[in-house]
Amino acid sequence: MKIIIPMAGRGTRLRPHTLTVPKPLIQVAGKPMVHRIVEDIVKVCNTKIDEIAYVIGADFGVEVEKQLVEIAEKLGAKGIIKYQNEKLGTAHAILCAKESLKGNVVVAFADTLFKADFKLNPNNEGIIWVQNVENPEAFGVVKRNEQGEIIAFIEKPKVFVSNAAMIGIYYFKDGDYLRSELQYLLDNEIKDKGGEYQLTVALENMRAKGMKFTTDTVTEWLDCGNKEATIYTNQRYLSFIQNEKLVADSAIINNSVIIPPVFIGENVKITNAVVGPFVSLGNNSNVENSVISNTIIQENSFIKQANIKDSMIGNYANYEGNSQNLNIGDYSQIQA
Repeated sequence: MKIIIPMAGRGTRLRPHTLTVPKPLIQVAGKPMVHRIVEDIVKVCNTKIDEIAYVIGADFGVEVEKQLVEIAEKLGAKGIIKYQNEKLGTAHAILCAKESLKGNVVVAFADTLFKADFKLNPNNEGIIWVQNVENPEAFGVVKRNEQGEIIAFIEKPKVFVSNAAMIGIYYFKDGDYLRSELQYLLDNEIKDKGGEYQLTVALENMRAKGMKFTTDTVTEWLDCGNKEATIYTNQRYLSFIQNEKLVADSAIINNSVIIPPVFIGENVKITNAVVGPFVSLGNNSNVENSVISNTIIQENSFIKQANIKDSMIGNYANYEGNSQNLNIGDYSQIQA
């Protein structure tokens, strides 16, 4: 099985953090978002993943590409890098990895984190992952018949037809068929009003031609669209992840109180501090004489004489002060 991860967007709503790091590489509970996504997909698929193809912007840089390939290799897969040089919609983004559209394929957009209790059935022709939502008018939804088969895809319905919102993860038994339908859109310039090629159009065409789509429902659908949502997602992952070492052996903790759940990375130093609950401290960060809760601090940052909560602090940041709600990007130095 192959996984395709379209992730060429920079994530402007998560600035300032995405000014220096692509959004899917922002860490949540100690791992980049995209690492958590593919890791969770592997668990649900319950089969060997041969290849993970990432569709990125050409300006992401060599270090980002190297990190993405390493994530794939950690999961026993080959990492492939493809580029989307123009933002022309979801169908176009997937087709940028057309060489990987063969056999069993999962397509997962990189801002879709989730918790799921089901196991995917690879014999199904197509599976759309959904979650039941209270405001379906804000999402793309699917309508199903009594047999559970999808009979329509509706984008932001003005009247109620279903509360099963598509979360952005799709399984296809025949990747070649998907590729041909996506190519058809581009060859015939079938675009939406915004001038983009959309996956949902291809899905509806495939359904109309007889392909049977069903759904699997996730128990949680977690967003990282902005600071508040990312902090909440970090909180939820710290609450439910299992079989992961959350406090590194190399961490040095002196005269401090740790309130779980927390993630404390490699070579972190904590002195005269209270840390937790729901705090992630990235590798090589240093906390002194501070109280920190419900906060993400990335790698190589230094926090001193601080009382903070509900915050995001980037890499190589230096902060000293008492503000309780912060959003500080990489390499910032603030003394309040």
